[in-house]
Amino acid sequence: MTVTWEELGWERIAAGVGRCRLPGWDCTAGLVVGGGSALMIDAGSSLAEGARLRAQAEELADHRVTHLALTHPHFDHVLGATAFAGTEVFGAVGIDMVFAHGGREELRTDAVRNGLDAAVAAEAIDALTPPRHHVSGEWTLDLGGGRQVLLANVGPGHTAHDLVVLVPGSPEVVFCGDLVEESGEPQAGPDAVPSHWPAALDRLLDLGGEDALYVPGHGAVVDAAFVRAQRDELAARFGVSR
Repeated sequence: MTVTWEELGWERIAAGVGRCRLPGWDCTAGLVVGGGSALMIDAGSSLAEGARLRAQAEELADHRVTHLALTHPHFDHVLGATAFAGTEVFGAVGIDMVFAHGGREELRTDAVRNGLDAAVAAEAIDALTPPRHHVSGEWTLDLGGGRQVLLANVGPGHTAHDLVVLVPGSPEVVFCGDLVEESGEPQAGPDAVPSHWPAALDRLLDLGGEDALYVPGHGAVVDAAFVRAQRDELAARFGVSR
């Protein structure tokens, strides 16, 4: 018998589209199922978490995960990526610089500072490799079975390398990464680009439109009104004019 999304603790958002909220940092990981292929969105915070995500995703899809999109290079979204060996991995252009030597040390430090076990962080960092595909504008993936998704580099904003995933359908679903957060105030660390963040959300809204469901990097699924309000709050917070 085919397992359901709910039985594995996942939230089904639309036909063949779902996500789970990972423990620890309430980080979202998404799944889009196509015909004989599947796209994973973000990979969790450790090799073990990435392996669990892949096993669950392949059980839900009833075939292997073939693609992985990394929404931005923060530890809770990327350190499980090595568990997706053999997949086509995508990130925003420039993300490979974060995965290089200096950036890897910053990733490790940030992970440990936020509570990840030092040995777990070191294991994941040692195994980490840069994404093969770098998205500078928009990239359409054909997952088969009539399923296409759009990867869009809408940043910079939360980081210098923000990638969102648009899944056409009824409703349309947009995986936002940490450009949008529902469970707390959006976090602007040293790698954020506050002056461009509101514009990134404008582009995100242009892609999804008024009726889309927006899946934040942390928290519950939201609508366009929520994203627009957060855009205005960020503009006020950082002194960015429209």
